[in-house]
Amino acid sequence: MTTARPLTIALAGNPNVGKSTLFNALTGGRQHVGNWPGKTVEKKEGWMTLDAQEIMIVDLPGTYSLTAYSIEEIVTRDFILRDHPSAVIAVADAANLERNLYLVCQLIELGAPLIIALNMSDTAHGRGVHIDAQKLSDALGGIPVIEMIGTRGVGIEALQKAILQRAALQTPLVFDYGKPLEDEIAALQVLIESESALAAAYPPRWLAIKLLEDDKHLKEQLAGYTRLLSAAQAAITRITESLGDDPDTLLTDTRYTFIGEAAAQAVTRSANSMETASDRADRIITHRIFGLPIFLALMWLVFQITANVSAPLIDWVDSIFAGPVSRWAASLLGVIGLGGSWVESLVVDGIIAGVGGVLVFVPLLMLLYITISVLEDSGYMARAAFVMDRVMRLIGLHGKSFLPLLIGFGCTVPAVYATRTLEKPRDRKVTAFLATFMSCGARLPVYVVFAGAFFGAQSGNLIFALYLLGIAVALITGLVFKRVIYPEKEAQSFVMELPPYRMPHAKTIFAQMWERTRGFVENAATIILACSVGVWLLSAMPANLDLSRFNAVEPQESMFGAVSGAIAPTLAPAGFGDWQAAGSLITGFIAKEVVIGTMSQIYGVEAVEDGAADTPTPTLLDDAGEIVTTFGQTLVLTAQEFVNIVPRTVNIIPGLNMQEANFLGVEAEEEDTSALGLALTGAFTPLSAVAFMVFILLYTPCMTTTAAMRHEFGSRWTLYQIGYTTLIAWAGAVIVYQGGLLLGLGG
Repeated sequence: MTTARPLTIALAGNPNVGKSTLFNALTGGRQHVGNWPGKTVEKKEGWMTLDAQEIMIVDLPGTYSLTAYSIEEIVTRDFILRDHPSAVIAVADAANLERNLYLVCQLIELGAPLIIALNMSDTAHGRGVHIDAQKLSDALGGIPVIEMIGTRGVGIEALQKAILQRAALQTPLVFDYGKPLEDEIAALQVLIESESALAAAYPPRWLAIKLLEDDKHLKEQLAGYTRLLSAAQAAITRITESLGDDPDTLLTDTRYTFIGEAAAQAVTRSANSMETASDRADRIITHRIFGLPIFLALMWLVFQITANVSAPLIDWVDSIFAGPVSRWAASLLGVIGLGGSWVESLVVDGIIAGVGGVLVFVPLLMLLYITISVLEDSGYMARAAFVMDRVMRLIGLHGKSFLPLLIGFGCTVPAVYATRTLEKPRDRKVTAFLATFMSCGARLPVYVVFAGAFFGAQSGNLIFALYLLGIAVALITGLVFKRVIYPEKEAQSFVMELPPYRMPHAKTIFAQMWERTRGFVENAATIILACSVGVWLLSAMPANLDLSRFNAVEPQESMFGAVSGAIAPTLAPAGFGDWQAAGSLITGFIAKEVVIGTMSQIYGVEAVEDGAADTPTPTLLDDAGEIVTTFGQTLVLTAQEFVNIVPRTVNIIPGLNMQEANFLGVEAEEEDTSALGLALTGAFTPLSAVAFMVFILLYTPCMTTTAAMRHEFGSRWTLYQIGYTTLIAWAGAVIVYQGGLLLGLGG
């Protein structure tokens, strides 16, 4: 018996229509996430089995059309054209049917066998919108239309049945664009069909229409077909002169006319369907005055959760790596005869101290990604872009540019590539430049360690202030660009569809959190591991290359200490002119996470040596018992920190002093502090610690981000960015430190 050939089903649709939810419902845990070949747009693939038939589901990037203005549109269009999926499931938001049907019309023209998944039908019904699926199917030429509620699994079986009946799927519908346009389409179609290779690669009628739309991406691919391109340009000129408008506008108008007629046949609206709960909420949330304070308040809440609620978990994981894991590794190496050797130093002081010093922040990043996913899934993130549109216009950009900046709070690399959704090269370059000032998740561990060591319960407020400082520097930089580099540029109009508010779906939130956190851990296991080993090697190698002293040299006399010491004097005006701080900043260029790893190797090792005592070594059983006991305490402290968000918020108001919860009765001075935190309090003052955090906030982003900038915008623009951010970081840190001294805040 032969196994049936696997099918490929593509999911296409506008952003925010529940495509990812549907993808998860169809594929379950059989998923893989990567990038499209040669692209930096996320590629999701998953598998499901129906009637012993293996089916691959491909989740295409969310896009409003197939016009090839953005990389997402190009990826979606090229996949359908070149990979010929067995069927395309067009996911549409039932509450915004007309807007979603435009992409459906383009998919019909592309000749793809279609199934329409009318998702979020419950939201549409709640708005008083009722869609007759059969009438809509008839209006679209018989395409199957399935009403669904993806978050509840409603309609999944009907969708699976339609997939199995794919052989009956057809898209015979042909839009009539009127005689003048149809005559030009037919003439171009004849030319296309005369070129066998071209006719095999593209549907001839579709290609003729795209040439009339003056599709730049396609024209670049057809550069060798000069006769066809000349004929298309001549057709565009004739239509424009005879009809008084360009073909692109006329074709679009015809599609929207068809959409209006189809919706009129299939959609009925109740009398009270004009205003929804989302509309009423947006009166306040996107209000001209209240919108910005609400946005800042939500961001402040996010940072309180990530900085304070995660602190007990961070301390617990840190104690595991610094204690039991290091002891177990040393004991194991001792059993095989490598105890006390350079191998033990490499494993304990290099690999465990470096990578372990970063992995302790996995709980923090998990909380960060959960909170961001909640805001995204609820529909608020789109409102944030709308609210920030007024601010972005001050620097010559528009609200759409704020979306890559928001992504920059997670990681600057995807933020740089996210600028591809902007149409103008100038907007892309400026937005990517400004994104480097957004505090990415890799900087957050540095803030948490320093703020926790010096400022305790006020850590969240300080970290929030750093995020605001990054935004302020980005805005000032944008103003400079607007006035000096692009003085003639006017901000574009910003049009964005706001999705309805909805209850975040736990499965979607945790899936996104897992994917993002896994990416961080994979990074820690590769580039951070390599860097940690490199730092250990340079720290073990004497500066005078005397190999007899390998791994027996004082840190400041090593090669790493020599290089760092040469740079340190330039940082003295900022209050941290020692070789340790300089060395940490050097490795921070590789990845900001490595700053903590380097400090764990340098300061952490020194702290252990200085504080060593003749205490009995815990047994394996002792360690296991301590891990379980402290984990229980950690969960209690985590709940305590979450509860204390309320009193700490209230206590910001002058004159109020709400009592904070203290579930374990632990005094403030008895709170746990990591070994690295203790070491830092001896090397920095509170003022120099703030200056160091400002430098971390503003200086050159990581090596991967720099590579992304160079790939997108060239070497010259990247060098400008490196020079500018380094100068701004040094100036900012010096101003903070020297200004603090003048104000009597201490050295």
